[in-house]
Amino acid sequence: MIPKELIKGSLKSIVLKLLTENNRMYGYEITQKVEELSSGKIKLTYGALYPILHKLEKEDAVFTESEVVNNRNRIYYKLTEKGNMSAKERIKELEEFMQTIKILLNPQLGFEACIS
Repeated sequence: MIPKELIKGSLKSIVLKLLTENNRMYGYEITQKVEELSSGKIKLTYGALYPILHKLEKEDAVFTESEVVNNRNRIYYKLTEKGNMSAKERIKELEEFMQTIKILLNPQLGFEACIS
């Protein structure tokens, strides 16, 4: 499992990326998708996820839609136009960061090897 400290700075980008690819999602669905895509290496807690979702909502990057499913109210999160633009920027920043970390960890590869 990947330590929380490494995930913390990337969580907003991860959520934005998922919402970009899946149109709208609810909290539990996001946690399950992250765990599935990471082969169980990343397990999001609600305590980590919901503050990010609420912050994105305050930033007008997402809006919520409420739907009753099996007699329970489910809150879906969906990107706004501003959120779509933010997602592209955040994903690009995260990709550049990951490439830089690869170079720092293995300098003999050089930058060109990491971007291919």
